Amino acid sequence: MQGFVQVYTGDGKGKTTAALGLAVRAAGAGLRVYIGQFIKNADYSELNTLRHLTESIVIEQYGLGCMLVHVPTGEDIDAARLGLVALDAAMASGAFALVIADEINVACALGLLAEEDLLGLMARRPPEVELVLTGRGAPAAVLERADLVTEMRSVKHYYERGVAARKGIEG
Repeated sequence: MQGFVQVYTGDGKGKTTAALGLAVRAAGAGLRVYIGQFIKNADYSELNTLRHLTESIVIEQYGLGCMLVHVPTGEDIDAARLGLVALDAAMASGAFALVIADEINVACALGLLAEEDLLGLMARRPPEVELVLTGRGAPAAVLERADLVTEMRSVKHYYERGVAARKGIEG
């Protein structure tokens, strides 16, 4: 099967959710999936479900937590670099048909990774691997090189009315 590069970006809700939906679809078709999450280091509700699919889906987190509350440290950068190495290994292994780099665009925007890191990852993708990059703020060069780009646009969000993230819906 020919693989492509997909990017889910924009300021709207649903980028990670779309990627996880694709992972579930792929697993349902008998394909193996690797998900590397950048920035994140928490027990999100979707992980509880994905843990039941361990024969089909491998998920690892390469972050030290929410980057919105502090300036990136050397440890944050090291964690992101580990994630990049893991993505390369997953793609090169031949074990995964779908590789998802969740929030990698945000990692780049925050300076944890360089734009060249994302472009290099895309260039090293074996032809049979589907690669998905998620997160707001995808670099223009990444959008240009991708085969599919979906931009989630926020029209209205209850967060603007003070509604916090709800377990099972946003977290």
